[in-house]
Amino acid sequence: MLRRPRRNRKSAAIRSLVEETRLAVSDFIFPLFLIDGINQKVPVDSMPGIYRYSLDLMLEEIDSCLQLGISAFDIFPAYPEEKKDRFATESYREDTFYLKALRTIKQNFPQACVMTDVAMDPYNSDGHDGLVENGRILNDETLEILGKMTLAQAKAGADIIGPSDMMDGRVGYLRKLLDENGYKEVSIMSYTAKYASAFYNPFRDALDSAPKSGDKKTYQMDPANSREALIEGQLDLEEGADFLMVKPALAYLDIIQLLHQQFPLPIAAYNVSGEYAMIKASAANGWLDGERAMLESLLSIKRAGAKIILTYFAKEAAQIGL
Repeated sequence: MLRRPRRNRKSAAIRSLVEETRLAVSDFIFPLFLIDGINQKVPVDSMPGIYRYSLDLMLEEIDSCLQLGISAFDIFPAYPEEKKDRFATESYREDTFYLKALRTIKQNFPQACVMTDVAMDPYNSDGHDGLVENGRILNDETLEILGKMTLAQAKAGADIIGPSDMMDGRVGYLRKLLDENGYKEVSIMSYTAKYASAFYNPFRDALDSAPKSGDKKTYQMDPANSREALIEGQLDLEEGADFLMVKPALAYLDIIQLLHQQFPLPIAAYNVSGEYAMIKASAANGWLDGERAMLESLLSIKRAGAKIILTYFAKEAAQIGL
């Protein structure tokens, strides 16, 4: 036999030489959940090892992550019901705890990359990403609210805004608004192909942001569709996005690869809460090796073409010495 592929697998040293895909801590954005208060660290029951932090403890968590080499964080706020209304007005009130926290994080850690989420659901009494009227999610009317939210987050120090709402035209609307208001350096990581997925439930537990009625299928993508992601990607490219994101990741590796092959922008993928919870639950039951499953899953996302991975495994992966 002239060809023996096993020769390139015969030792750890040789396997390392020919390794095609490598994970690095610098690939990760670590999502963090913020709550109001002091000295609060509340576990998310459906996401073992993940917590909701008050600002004082989140600062400590960010500091420990920076020491591990994690430099990018996506901060999600959890608001009580009494702070929510159908217009998400709390999202852009200047002294709301989320915006105050963003300012403090950037003051304490100017070297950190802070990403924020642009969607109505954390602040919306209806639990939807857009404005609800007579059971319908209004597209164009939502953009104005998202614009106010975006400007407030940019003013508070956000480096990257992440429109996760899936309203048509929002990237162009927000890019124009940011530029006109002097925030030309603020990046947009668009949730380009965000699917109506069953894998989001633990996240909704963390933020208590599930829809009060109906579902999100009229604005999030149908899991049956892949070519539709090309339409979304082309629009986001033309409207000024700096990154294109696929969410979820593991069930949509083909979509990550499709966007990577078709568009010149960096592709991000969100390794979502349900994907994290599945591995954690299986490992807790002794059904699989949790560390190996974590690394294999993250590697598959990068191998598919993601340059950036948003993952709740970020700190755990960094701690094992990537």
